[in-house]
Amino acid sequence: MCQLPRNTDENLIVGLDTSDDAAVYRINDDIALIQTLDFFTPVVDDPYMFGQIAAANSLSDVYAMGGEPKLAMNIVCFPNCLSPDVLVQILKGGHDKVTEAGALLIGGHTVEDDEPKYGLSVAGFVHPDKVLTNCNAKAGDLLVLTKPIGVGVVNTAIKAGLADESIYNKAVHTMSTLNKYAKKALDKVEANSVTDITGFGLLGHSLEMAEGSSVTIVIDHKSVPIIDGAIEFAQMGLVPGGAYSNMHHIGDKVKFEGNISEAIQDILFDPQTSGGLLISVPKDSVDLLLEELKDTPNEFAVIGEVVEKEDAFIIVK
Repeated sequence: MCQLPRNTDENLIVGLDTSDDAAVYRINDDIALIQTLDFFTPVVDDPYMFGQIAAANSLSDVYAMGGEPKLAMNIVCFPNCLSPDVLVQILKGGHDKVTEAGALLIGGHTVEDDEPKYGLSVAGFVHPDKVLTNCNAKAGDLLVLTKPIGVGVVNTAIKAGLADESIYNKAVHTMSTLNKYAKKALDKVEANSVTDITGFGLLGHSLEMAEGSSVTIVIDHKSVPIIDGAIEFAQMGLVPGGAYSNMHHIGDKVKFEGNISEAIQDILFDPQTSGGLLISVPKDSVDLLLEELKDTPNEFAVIGEVVEKEDAFIIVK
């Protein structure tokens, strides 16, 4: 992306200059448009649930920018060797999740491909003065994570046939839950910075926030919520290739202090599908945020703090 020409417009609030979750364009003094797009290959075998998870993942970017999704369009790649009924179920799953978000699904585009892929292009609205970005964390903030991590490891175990029904159901519940509910809690406080945790893992997205904000993020690994089964599966070596790619890409910018197991390190780099929001919030607002999050469907926790820039952007203790 760094080789592409930069677009300039006085109304472009968020563009390519940061690693934010979506673009934001000011329409007038009261409304800004949020635009995002995401799609991927199946993470579960059930086509309806795959549609729900992919849609929740796509919608998440709008919530991470502080907005509300309004319109969505399907993006589909589908092989002709599969039954059209499979495609119907994927699209139904996406439709139901978009409806849950309070948005409208208004069509889309399909191309033939060797492997199914599905996602959404989503448009949402936010007040121009209430746009949340990943580059405004302040020293003294606390960090709140609104979903457990480790679903990439668990998905690897599911594909290997090693995850039982309980673990499978918890992973699916986590991935298919909209960040709509965490966003409602977020509306009650004045957060400084927000991002959602997806393919770059907790450490990768934390690094984007730290670099963009010119601060150091300190993570307490014992406080990070981890989905059931993930540690055991990671100890067995069931770690997705994306975790090692993340580690190779950013590992030199992360400092591990103390005795942190290899399995935990792998999970911190683990790529997430439809992960939670990472919120940088002033200390005096964190209690209210945690109280509001009690009504959300997922595990959440304070996982660290923001400090003045040190010799590493990310410190894990």
